[in-house]
Amino acid sequence: MSDVIAAAVKALNEKMGDDGFEGAAKFVIEGEGSIVVDGAGARASDDDTEVTLSADADTFEAILSGDLDPTAAFMSGRLSVDGDMGMAMKLGSVLA
Repeated sequence: MSDVIAAAVKALNEKMGDDGFEGAAKFVIEGEGSIVVDGAGARASDDDTEVTLSADADTFEAILSGDLDPTAAFMSGRLSVDGDMGMAMKLGSVLA
């Protein structure tokens, strides 16, 4: 597992706390790997999910740190979404 993926898994689990995420979403970080977020929390995985969000490492890190709004990233083309847009929006509120 890359350092970027390991740091992202840790940050996502801290943001979600003990509640996890109601649903299943996957982040694909270009050149690094994939993270699945679901009721069990975040983990490095490439399992199938309801929605897949793809971005480069810089964009993903900016979203996690709060420097970039996920909606703004999507609207500017820095974040792509494949699958259930409602699930992506729900995940965006968890990340905010």
